[in-house]
Amino acid sequence: MASSTQLKTQGYLLLVSFFAVLVAIFMPLFPGSAGQKINGLDYLDNFFNELSKSSAYYIPEQIKKTEQYKGQQFSTSLKMKSPEQAAVTAKLFATNKITAVAEGDKVQVSGDFSNMITVMLQDADALYKNDGQALTAKYGVDERQTLYSWYQALVAMEKDMTKAGNFAQAKFVKNCMSKAIEPAYNYYGVTAKPVKEEMFLLIAALAFYVIYTMWYGFGLLFLFEGAGIKLDH
Repeated sequence: MASSTQLKTQGYLLLVSFFAVLVAIFMPLFPGSAGQKINGLDYLDNFFNELSKSSAYYIPEQIKKTEQYKGQQFSTSLKMKSPEQAAVTAKLFATNKITAVAEGDKVQVSGDFSNMITVMLQDADALYKNDGQALTAKYGVDERQTLYSWYQALVAMEKDMTKAGNFAQAKFVKNCMSKAIEPAYNYYGVTAKPVKEEMFLLIAALAFYVIYTMWYGFGLLFLFEGAGIKLDH
């Protein structure tokens, strides 16, 4: 059985090494996506973002669902957050040959509903694939601003449809926001990586998390027991 001095020594060694590793984690020692050095937290954050992006790609599925609305005419007044936002959104619609006019902070839009949503989803697909330059060239607007404008247009559509009792259509619009526009915007710039290709690093990262947590816990346990403090259930 270890003596109190031995327990204290073990505790100190574990805690000192724990904090040494912690300092190393916060230092720019890890490779970044752009070739620069980043700290461990950013490295793991990027790593898990890359893995999650590969499993959050539902845009083709949503585009396919637009076929059920082909030929269905849709006309409404979309209330945007500002006149400037309305002007940008009207420009996006007009560029795709969809009738739209900005009137203050509202956009009067009309056309084939399927075409409207398909355009938005295709733009989301381009951003999801990190092809922001295609959107900038198409609209002359910042690529993130384009997706943000589409998102606000869908928010307004969903509200109008819910008020009108078109719940199935409103749900579809809501899904387009959550499964296409939001992921494309949030994951822009992140390279998707399949989990199966990074399985070793994933297991290593999770194992390190478990071991590192126990590392700190046993350090405290040995230190307290060496000081005569018993930790019971």
